[in-house]
Amino acid sequence: MIRHGAGSMFLLILALGVLAWAQDAATSVTKKSEEGGLVRLPAPRLDGPMSVERAIQGRRSVRAFSGEALTLAELSQVLWAAYGITQPRPDGPAFLRGGLRAAPSAGGLYPLEIVVVAGQVTGLPAGIYRYVSEKHVLLPLRDGDRRLDLCQAALGQSWIRQAPAAIVYAAVFERTTKKYGQRGRDRYVCMDAGHSCENVYLQAQALGLGCCIAGAFDDDRVKQVLNMAAAEEPLCILAVGKTK
Repeated sequence: MIRHGAGSMFLLILALGVLAWAQDAATSVTKKSEEGGLVRLPAPRLDGPMSVERAIQGRRSVRAFSGEALTLAELSQVLWAAYGITQPRPDGPAFLRGGLRAAPSAGGLYPLEIVVVAGQVTGLPAGIYRYVSEKHVLLPLRDGDRRLDLCQAALGQSWIRQAPAAIVYAAVFERTTKKYGQRGRDRYVCMDAGHSCENVYLQAQALGLGCCIAGAFDDDRVKQVLNMAAAEEPLCILAVGKTK
């Protein structure tokens, strides 16, 4: 039996413990709310062991992957090469959305949205994420490994399921057509995507990775898998991974 004095002390300690836990929980929730659940990516490297010339010489489409996971640093580097900010312009016009990027864009309008379907990335739970280039972070969209769903939407191209991650390009055409009209939709947005995709190919080669682009898929099914907004249209899928 606990004596009265000891019992009071025990209750006081218990109350203080509960209060501390509540404060920690509140701080954790607040921090998570402030960060919006964002996944911060490792800072990209600005140099590497392979020259641009060697990367161009060695670049090939790869459809056979080893099954080994990508590291978060490798994914970070590939995403930065695709659409990362290379010249911050915080005071620039709103359409820049943070600055100039690794790939050129007609009028600096940056109509592309980049979504990652991650299945085997060390340090990153399987799921679907939007790449937010302004902050070099990932915004979680859906939990779980959705590579099979994406593969089925891409007419059963098995290498999309086998790769540890896939990068899906979507376009918000209105960002470009509001300035350039139909020519922006027919030509400029596709040019933007081509520039960015080649950056991914060359960065993958420089990292010792392989990648392959796919344009054959059911647009509506891809939009459904990725839960895309109505204004977003899928353009292509790049599977990325370590080669056999």
